[in-house]
Amino acid sequence: MPMKPLAGLLLSLSCLLGVAATGSVFELAYGDPRLGVVPTAVILAVSAPGTVLTLLMAMAWNGRPS
Repeated sequence: MPMKPLAGLLLSLSCLLGVAATGSVFELAYGDPRLGVVPTAVILAVSAPGTVLTLLMAMAWNGRPS
């Protein structure tokens, strides 16, 4: 079954948010973040649940019959 365009876009966004969350965790864990602690924590707080949400939305959207 081919992927629908919106599902592909959501999957791409999920990957981008996942990379941002992972980078934020490493920045916070290993010392002084380049952007500062508060902005990095905000990025992590937004990107971690956003990763899961967009991944689930992509799977749900692609599973719908046309």
